[in-house]
Amino acid sequence: MFLDLKHKSLHVYTAVRELTKEVYKISMLLPPEEKFNMLQQIRRAALSVKLNLAEGSTRHSAIERKRYMEISRGSVVEIDAALETAIDLQYFQIEQLQKTGELLNKCFAMLSNMIK
Repeated sequence: MFLDLKHKSLHVYTAVRELTKEVYKISMLLPPEEKFNMLQQIRRAALSVKLNLAEGSTRHSAIERKRYMEISRGSVVEIDAALETAIDLQYFQIEQLQKTGELLNKCFAMLSNMIK
C-alpha cells in the first residue's frame, strides 16, 4: 500500500485484489459453525494468492518468481475446491458464486500465463 512497486500496475494484481475482496465478502455468508474452519481457510487462501503474487514480483530470479506464481495459482485452486465443498454442503447455490467463479478463472489464467 505504501510502497510503489511494479506489481501494483499489473492487470493480474488488480484481478487478484478484486478476487480477495470478493472471497472475503462471500465468506461472510458461511454459517457460524464454519467460522473457524472453512471461513478462515478460504480467507487464508485468498490472501495467499495476493501475497505470493506481490512477494514473487519482487524476486530477481526468474525461477523464484515462477515458484511464487505457482504457489499463488495453487491458492486459487484451493479456493475453488473449498467453494465446491461449500456448494456440496449447500452453504451456497452456484448462482451466488458467479462473480467469484469468473474471478477465479480470470486469475488462474493470468497467473498461468505468467508461469509459462
